[in-house]
Amino acid sequence: MTRAATGYWVDLYHEEKRLGAGFLLTRNFVLTALHCLRGAGGLDGRLDIALADGGRVPARVRRTADEADLALVEIDDARQITLPLPLAQVAPPGARWRSPYRPFPSDVALSGQVNHRTRHLCEAGGTIEALQLTVDQQLGDYSGYSGGPVEGADDRGGPFVLGILLEQALSRDPGGGPRAANVLFAATIAEAMRRFDDYFGVAHLVDVLRPATGRERRAEPPDGGHGPGTGGIAEAESLLVAFRQWVQRGLIDPVQATELSLDVARRLIEKQLGAGGRDAL
Repeated sequence: MTRAATGYWVDLYHEEKRLGAGFLLTRNFVLTALHCLRGAGGLDGRLDIALADGGRVPARVRRTADEADLALVEIDDARQITLPLPLAQVAPPGARWRSPYRPFPSDVALSGQVNHRTRHLCEAGGTIEALQLTVDQQLGDYSGYSGGPVEGADDRGGPFVLGILLEQALSRDPGGGPRAANVLFAATIAEAMRRFDDYFGVAHLVDVLRPATGRERRAEPPDGGHGPGTGGIAEAESLLVAFRQWVQRGLIDPVQATELSLDVARRLIEKQLGAGGRDAL
């Protein structure tokens, strides 16, 4: 992998064997292609993540979406991640793209054009929201780039990550056998967020901190909602709703919303434990 002080892309290793590429989706999670993790020990398999600044952090496979060829890798200690994170963006047809990740320094950097945003039946068997990409560099074989990020080529305010490289198309030339074409498919960031929504959604973390357990008590908290911790929970819920609205209005992207939501949940948990919640554990 080529190194850059501000790079958010990573290399994944298992027992010192390089598996493939991925990139920081948040400070807690790396997104990669599932087929890159063959031999990693399956779910909860231990990995080392080589960062673009030369550092390494331990991690484990947290969740897989087998039919979509996607995997989520959780970093053991997110406090070790100080690299800037990318913003997410939707790619319009005709937009230019590039991949900042290169398997080795001698490999070329990929770039090209976004042809379509489409529903794609991937080799793993699932139908995903994908970007169909034309590649400028006629390499024939693009193995080694899978799991790397697809960026928008417009540097203004970037980098903007559009998706994750998964697979390439085969030529349908009747004159010969199957051969690789310069067409790649990338799952969109929105697809990845949907596949792993149970890890990025934090509403359930807020819900379990409620002092009430019954439906009626949720709807009408005792003493007008002024019980221990209730005000903080209500404020947190308001923020989560606001984050979703900001995404819909285009003020922030889904990855930023996830980061903000996780921060709200963490602060709320710390507040609840500090208010006496620790005694109940």
